[in-house]
Amino acid sequence: MFNVGKAVNQDTSIRLGVDIGGTFTDVVLEVGEKQFSTKVLTTYAAPEDAIVDGMLQVCDRAGIVPANIDRIIHGTTLATNALIERRGAKTALITTQGFRDVIEMRTESRFEQYDLNLQLPEPLLPRQCRYTLEERIAASGEVLIELQRADVEVLVDRLKAAGYQSIAVGLLHSYINGNHEQLVREVLAERFPTAMVSLSSEVSPQMREYERFNTVVANAYIKPLMKSYLGRLAGRLAEEGVGCKIFLMHSGGGIISLEDAAEFPVRLVESGPAGGAVFAAHIAARYGLDKVLSFDMGGTTAKICLIKNQSPKTSRVFEVARSYRFKKGSGMPISIPVIDMVEIGAGGGSLAHVDAMRQIRVGPESAGSEPGPACYGRGGDRAAVTDADLVLGKLDPDNFAGGTIKLQADQSADVLASLGEPLEMDSLTAAYGLSEVVDENMANAARVHAVENGEDLSEYTMIAFGGAAPLHAARLCEKLGVDRLLVPSGAGVGSAIGFLRAPSSFEANRSVYMRLSAFDADHIRHLLGELETESTRFVLGCDATSDIEHEFKVYMRYTGQGWEIPVVLSAEQARNPDPQTYSDLFERDYTALFGRPVDGMDIEITVWSVNATTPAAQVSPLAPVIEGDSAPVAGHRPVFDAALGQQQNAAVVLRDNIEPGQTVIGPAVITEDETTIILPASRAAQLQSDGCIDITLQEQTATTDSAQLGAST
Repeated sequence: MFNVGKAVNQDTSIRLGVDIGGTFTDVVLEVGEKQFSTKVLTTYAAPEDAIVDGMLQVCDRAGIVPANIDRIIHGTTLATNALIERRGAKTALITTQGFRDVIEMRTESRFEQYDLNLQLPEPLLPRQCRYTLEERIAASGEVLIELQRADVEVLVDRLKAAGYQSIAVGLLHSYINGNHEQLVREVLAERFPTAMVSLSSEVSPQMREYERFNTVVANAYIKPLMKSYLGRLAGRLAEEGVGCKIFLMHSGGGIISLEDAAEFPVRLVESGPAGGAVFAAHIAARYGLDKVLSFDMGGTTAKICLIKNQSPKTSRVFEVARSYRFKKGSGMPISIPVIDMVEIGAGGGSLAHVDAMRQIRVGPESAGSEPGPACYGRGGDRAAVTDADLVLGKLDPDNFAGGTIKLQADQSADVLASLGEPLEMDSLTAAYGLSEVVDENMANAARVHAVENGEDLSEYTMIAFGGAAPLHAARLCEKLGVDRLLVPSGAGVGSAIGFLRAPSSFEANRSVYMRLSAFDADHIRHLLGELETESTRFVLGCDATSDIEHEFKVYMRYTGQGWEIPVVLSAEQARNPDPQTYSDLFERDYTALFGRPVDGMDIEITVWSVNATTPAAQVSPLAPVIEGDSAPVAGHRPVFDAALGQQQNAAVVLRDNIEPGQTVIGPAVITEDETTIILPASRAAQLQSDGCIDITLQEQTATTDSAQLGAST
């Protein structure tokens, strides 16, 4: 494809970010300060094919060859999809005698309290794939029943004869004492060396057996698949001349090496959405915004994340594959550090149907990229969100994805007419209903997420990215009462750009129970020192050459409570622990969350955590813009305004033709290669100096006062 690559300045950094989504694979090449991007349809059978295709396209535009690339950072939904679709390896679980059914019994919580016909999700492994050993370790780490090597050898021979590919080992209280799990691995290495092994004491060394066992099973289940894929990817890229290292985005918002990702693939489960949150946090820092609602909508799902003080909210447990109307508790809990976000099946490819109550429902089923929505002309025969967007005038059929995909408006109209037929709706009305349902689903998810975190969204600024988000973001703002919306440059490939902004990081955590009344300062110093060393080792594996920073965190609760809250420690407080300081920090954070502390109760610590990270990417100061005239209009077309319930004659503006400071008054459509921004009649927009489209209420001035802008940055 290339003859001769253009000469590249040796001091110029060249990095490639790749995000595999359910519908599109996004590729971004950064050559110094210049960016080149593309979207290609995801190739499910061999995902690496889409990556190579996209890489060659952006390299061609930049005038370089793949050998010039210095670093590749990759995020993928493959791990998530394998868990949801149950396409993992033949896996066995080895656990303590009497605890074989923990992953099936789950916890006592009912995610739908009043449903008498409640059906719990099936465990990832059926009962016949779960095996036990006679051994027992106490919660203190004391060995109560010694594990006999001969028993392990007999079991391993059974597993080998059964033809298992991957083995998960989750023994009782191994988070505090992993010696028995290590013995099982030794025997497996001797007698069954072809099996891949995952130990819960390494994958998720935290208390709560159900979550820990489920996490190690998930890791083992997808390990062969991900290891094979990552190996094929490295091989294909090498064939194209790529000689640089490849890194993976992990769920906690940082990058890890290819080798560590292959060993702990469960940490990749939310890698794509995590990149989007990092991207939004970077924009928030540039604008000096402390309260941001990140909205990422692609072809398959929509992700919503709260970003406070320019940092995404994090958690150490999350769920994948929720099976019951997206109810919390109906999925598989994964106990690893993760950016906390709500994810729903609402994307451009989400399919609609009419239920028994004669209501339009959207998702979670998606058309994906094969066959895709009906308008792709690839055999889709059911109405998707993209079909509704096309019929409502939000999309230009001749310029979708930069003109690489021609949309078939007549096919969209046909499937929407079929959707609306039971409700006696024409195709336009059905499209309106479908669009409003999906927007209300996303708005409800945002409201619930905000309430759960004690936040008022009217105080927030929305940052929208992903191929479909700018089409729906302004309507979401209307529903949520959010006054300001930012659509950054490169919004269509935001997660891939986020990969290039992410630090090298790794969070190590461990469950060690301790009450403040039995505070052991020496033990704490030793424990946090071990975690600091462990997390630093992973970051150094990413060739980190800059200074490594450490964040210390403990999870605390009152004695007798079921769940903990995270309390952040300074390096001084971690290295010189004091019980009164820990108590004061906990009661401050507890009061902020629940209004008041609880007097007379002892406090306990259950989990200790150290996150090692390279410094965050530098944020360029934002230059103020001078108010300009109206942006040039390329034409007009009818676009349906949901708030008004009617079509409007909207101005069509090319984003590339807008100069900083120029304004666009709604109703309008702002188009670019990778996405389209819909500006309803209630909103006005202005282009900022960094390329962001700043969208505000029409009643407010659509310009930003330079003095205020200077103060915020």
